[in-house]
Amino acid sequence: MLNTYARAFFTRVLTPFAALLIRLGVSPDAVTLVGTGGVVAGALVFFPLGEFFWGTIVITLFVFSDLVDGNMARQLGRSSRWGAFLDSTLDRVADSAIFGGLALWYAGAGDSLWLCAVAIFCLASGQVVSYTKARGESIGLPVNVNGLVERAERLVITLVAAGLAGLHAFGVPGVQYLLPVALWVVAVGSAVTLAQRVVTVRRESAEADAVAQGGNSA
Repeated sequence: MLNTYARAFFTRVLTPFAALLIRLGVSPDAVTLVGTGGVVAGALVFFPLGEFFWGTIVITLFVFSDLVDGNMARQLGRSSRWGAFLDSTLDRVADSAIFGGLALWYAGAGDSLWLCAVAIFCLASGQVVSYTKARGESIGLPVNVNGLVERAERLVITLVAAGLAGLHAFGVPGVQYLLPVALWVVAVGSAVTLAQRVVTVRRESAEADAVAQGGNSA
């Protein structure tokens, strides 16, 4: 849901920066790789230590590379299957690092195996939600559904909650409970989204099979 509006807004904002990188001779693939590396480092260095505020700041700075690299490719007229593949693949790596870092915190100093399990579920369900759409499209189905919680929602909910929870270290009371709530929201939302996509693929595949059988009988 956020993808449609947020991407359009940030694309306009980041276009001048993308143009500057092009003038400096930076390639879109390099931006993709550096951005993913920054997100992974921010998540796996800061989150397991409970440094949620600074970890979120670092991740947020690098996560915008996901918009900058595509913007650069369009300005250069170089949109390619390889670029789309690399971007999508490294998105999965970045998402895994974020929820993996949170899982490591709760498995260790965070002392909550329940929340560790929820973070792992968020990691796994996010990958499967993306896979269902990609797999459905690969067998020729449109998969005309987005779902309740897409990647943008997962990231925004989790990172905003993590950043605010990190303010507890600066003496802000009560904010430490925001992250557990956010993880549960993302977990439930991802499960609903997965169900929505599976139901859609089942319906579309049944319709496509019916059309094919009708064509064969004719």
